[in-house]
Amino acid sequence: MKKLVILISGRGSNMEAIVSACSREGWPAQVAAVIANRPDAAGLAFAALHGIATAVVDHRQFPDRESFDAALAREIDGFTPDLVVLAGFMRVLTPGFVDHYAGRMLNVHPSLLPSFPGLKTHQQALDAGVRLHGASVHFVTSQLDHGPIVVQAAVPVLAGDTPAMLAGRVLATEHIIYPRAVRWFVEGRLALDGLRVTLTPPEPQWLFAGHTAGEGA
Repeated sequence: MKKLVILISGRGSNMEAIVSACSREGWPAQVAAVIANRPDAAGLAFAALHGIATAVVDHRQFPDRESFDAALAREIDGFTPDLVVLAGFMRVLTPGFVDHYAGRMLNVHPSLLPSFPGLKTHQQALDAGVRLHGASVHFVTSQLDHGPIVVQAAVPVLAGDTPAMLAGRVLATEHIIYPRAVRWFVEGRLALDGLRVTLTPPEPQWLFAGHTAGEGA
């Protein structure tokens, strides 16, 4: 039985998707804790309602990133997780923290990496004029939003899209691919080979939630 710790900063909709999939699909895993860096993170209530331990490590109570990350790692390690899952955790993590969880920490980023790392990805996509946008689940490394990719989902960029409209379609795919990636890890099916992730036995490591050509134009 694998143990998961999920980190959130707000609502934690991806956390909700993972908790629900774990229960519904009967993964050999337990969500041991949900930890937030903000005491007002709405996702804490969802976790508590589902009998999951919760904790808050408020980044505003620490003088620098290193001391915050050290306290966060102590809290996480108290639950002895096999996997740490970043689900809308809005903090840039220090290299020491990332190295501590190397190969056992996943993140979802709202773009088709390596395109559009960082913030405001949907506006970046619209500004760049791309025809496809999406989300990527990846292993976390010290290079922000550039770790080995586990699975990606693509959506079309439609005429008249706003960042909010595009964000909504991308988030819907995150709720599909992030639980899928976590389940693969739990089942011991993922292997890292440098920057490549191998899935055994293989199945599609992509999702296209698209419209047919011309639709929505």
